[in-house]
Amino acid sequence: MPTADIVIIGGGVMGVSAAYHLARRQAGRVLLLEKAPFFGQGATGTCAGGIRHQFSTAVNIHLSTLSIAMLERFAEEMEQEIDLRLVGYLFLLSNEADIAAFERNVQLQRQMGIATEWLDRAEIARRAPLLDLDAEPAILAGTNYHRDGLADPHSVVQGYVKQARRLGAHLLTGAGARRILVAGDKVVGVESEIGQIATETVLLAAGPWSGPLAATAGVPLPVIPLRRQIAVTRPLGIPRHMPFLIDFAQSLYFHYETGGILTGMSNPHETPGEKLDVDADWTLTHFEHAIARMPLLEQAQLLTQWAGLYEVTPDHQPIIGPLPLRGLTTCTGFSGHGFMQGPICGQLMAEEILDGAAHTVDLSELRYDRFAAGALAPEKNVV
Repeated sequence: MPTADIVIIGGGVMGVSAAYHLARRQAGRVLLLEKAPFFGQGATGTCAGGIRHQFSTAVNIHLSTLSIAMLERFAEEMEQEIDLRLVGYLFLLSNEADIAAFERNVQLQRQMGIATEWLDRAEIARRAPLLDLDAEPAILAGTNYHRDGLADPHSVVQGYVKQARRLGAHLLTGAGARRILVAGDKVVGVESEIGQIATETVLLAAGPWSGPLAATAGVPLPVIPLRRQIAVTRPLGIPRHMPFLIDFAQSLYFHYETGGILTGMSNPHETPGEKLDVDADWTLTHFEHAIARMPLLEQAQLLTQWAGLYEVTPDHQPIIGPLPLRGLTTCTGFSGHGFMQGPICGQLMAEEILDGAAHTVDLSELRYDRFAAGALAPEKNVV
């Protein structure tokens, strides 16, 4: 039976970042198993590519601050361009409750060195002239941070894959994990599509598929998959510097994509499940709201659309760190903001596994045992 010092399950941004950081620290034989034919085809490959500092909890602000700084150095350090565009995230607020919440968020962000701006309607209209601010619900105010923006998920994944392999890690596609093997109170291996691998250390970074895999080891992991959809139009002459626009109350967003618009809208009535087909009825609802907010879309031709999965936890916070089984660690459940925090989380996973605990960021709020203790500090700035 082949052996590995560390087996990583999942070849999205979390898994490949962890593989790179573990290999960089000479962690021994690092083996990553990805079930798809290519890396980053799951939740990472279907995300909108946004990166932002604007969160409601200190831990997420800290994670994003470190992670985005790593993305700014990525092209030089990882020898991979990632189409990084710091065009800003402009949150559009349409009710007094959200305004009050974002006032608190902005205060926290500024305390942590994030110079988020508070915008009135006139300034929003100047920065986002394609929007109808009077469409219901009417926009009252907004926030923006100029160092938020976008990066290409596929390029980030490929950069980590290339460098992890260069450092000696083994990253395999078409090699999905089927079961985590257990003896007594500890991990002893992984059963995969390419056979059994003996190991005493498993990092579970399988995104929306993490729950069922944890269950094979007898660990209940509160991560559920929820479908989200994205559509991209044909070119409309959209300026490349347009900020990432988020109509917060409607969970509706827009950003530049190859001269057109990429747009998505979360369905509040979506039910859990590994559903990757496009819901045509929701597409109609989405575009009805999108056209009302951005009338130019009435002229648009649809280029493509797809569905992907959020990996959602009860408090919309990730689960990072050891699970109640010796040798099993996880990094999953990011509830829609995993891509932007993947770089730093890979480093933190190396610290968890090699040093016994992460030390670059205090992860106490994100530990698995918070659910049993009822110690939840929900992230509220989720789209």
